[in-house]
Amino acid sequence: MVHLKSERELVKMRASADLVGRTLAQVAQRIEPGVRLIELDQLAETFIRDHGATPSFKGYHMGDGVNFPGSLCISVNDVIVHGIPNQYRLRAGDLISVDCGAYLNGYHGDSAFTFAVGEISEADAQLCRVTYESLYKGIEQSVHGNRVGDIGHAVQEHCERHGFGVVEALVGHGIGRKLHEDPSIPNVGTRGKGKRLKAGMTFCIEPMINRGTEEVYTAKDGWTVHTADGLNSAHYEHMVAIRKGQPAEILTTFKYIEAVITPPYQLTEVTHG
Repeated sequence: MVHLKSERELVKMRASADLVGRTLAQVAQRIEPGVRLIELDQLAETFIRDHGATPSFKGYHMGDGVNFPGSLCISVNDVIVHGIPNQYRLRAGDLISVDCGAYLNGYHGDSAFTFAVGEISEADAQLCRVTYESLYKGIEQSVHGNRVGDIGHAVQEHCERHGFGVVEALVGHGIGRKLHEDPSIPNVGTRGKGKRLKAGMTFCIEPMINRGTEEVYTAKDGWTVHTADGLNSAHYEHMVAIRKGQPAEILTTFKYIEAVITPPYQLTEVTHG
């Protein structure tokens, strides 16, 4: 069941969304060769708690798996999503996708960004550019009266046109008082198909795009999702709110990230609402 948010609820959701953006910027400043993933996780948890919130992901239970142990999902290279922060030290040339959630005043915020560690290959830079662009292609279709399939089609068409694999096994999701709510937001779809979008819906669009095959597998830990062919993956995520007669409002922001780092690929955040 989809819960349509009131203006009062959106005020609270903007605050949790903003905190997630600021947390990702704190992490961005520490991403460099030699830094351990667990250090980034500890930094994020401290920052979130210091701002009166709790990490959305820590202790999260999904299906029959164990509770997620980290405050961030940190996915390096061929890990698509749900990477568990550990003792791995970043190396020059790595791609690192950081997914952050914060629970503040009864509502969750959720956003993700893929970072380069030092200089990366042109192929990986192109992967990041296209994935980032596809996020905004999906957001452009997030208008009252459209359907979920319009979002997925926009993401899929843009990424496949550049030869990348669009992960079908993982999807975006509604968000609010719960981290995962209806509706599901796939990154593939058919125009005019799927649940109709209505003003007051809030959900996360999160393209998860692979350099090679769209096929994936989950590690024995029950969380870490890898590309089946071992090629790298990129992941960007925004929370949006559907507005009647207006473009979608992007609740999360990358402006704090882009104020502290210069990606090796040109990114310019689009704003709506």
